[in-house]
Amino acid sequence: MTKKILLVGESWVSSATHYKGFDQFGSVTFHLGAEPLVKALAGSAFELTYMPAHEAVEKFPFEMTGLDAYDAIILSDIGANSLLLPPDVWLHSRTVPNRLKLLKAWVEKGGGLLMVGGYFSFQGIDGKARWRRTPVEDTLPVTCLPYDDRVEIPEGTVAEVVKPEHPTMRGLEGAWPVLLGVNEVEVRDRADVEIVARLPDDQGGRPLLVLGTHGTGRTAAWTSDIGPHWLSPAFCEWEGYGRLWKNILGWLTEKQA
Repeated sequence: MTKKILLVGESWVSSATHYKGFDQFGSVTFHLGAEPLVKALAGSAFELTYMPAHEAVEKFPFEMTGLDAYDAIILSDIGANSLLLPPDVWLHSRTVPNRLKLLKAWVEKGGGLLMVGGYFSFQGIDGKARWRRTPVEDTLPVTCLPYDDRVEIPEGTVAEVVKPEHPTMRGLEGAWPVLLGVNEVEVRDRADVEIVARLPDDQGGRPLLVLGTHGTGRTAAWTSDIGPHWLSPAFCEWEGYGRLWKNILGWLTEKQA
């Protein structure tokens, strides 16, 4: 049975100014950051819809029926403002449904929600992702710090699997490739919350993959990236990369007993 997955975010626009002696000119480039995931899920049991960050501002559903089209939603490297401030609110001071509250209600009735790390995930760079104390944070198995939560690891580190028997770890024997960073979060102290993978002790044992529930839905936090730069090229090319994401999505979309 095909599961429908919505990936929201993982895109950006870069503007550069080039100086050549007396002269200068500008250039603008558009980037997608989730191509490794798109490739890994191609032809699988998971049908992925990729909604870039700039499209999500207006196209992310405002009604429950829109969310109900998906079995799981991934929020990756997109700040809360992108869902809180569509043009109707930001430019025209009109009211619209609060899509963070809508997401919470969707999870409560059985949806699967995954937040993936990045500069605009959890609390993010300079605290600008702003997911702390939102309805979306209420659903997650972790809470966000009130400030810049990035943990940059330029020397690289390798994940430690805490629960190798968990379904999300199926087929992932041996050492994982190098990670270059995570968002730091705090794990909720609840019976349903599980830390499946973390950083080693010399990196503070910070959580990497945390699973939980909210209402009748399942939620997960992966605190590193979905691709570069926090995932090394070796990680993205690792044969376990696709298996890892399929395992996580499989668990996320499995209905609770």
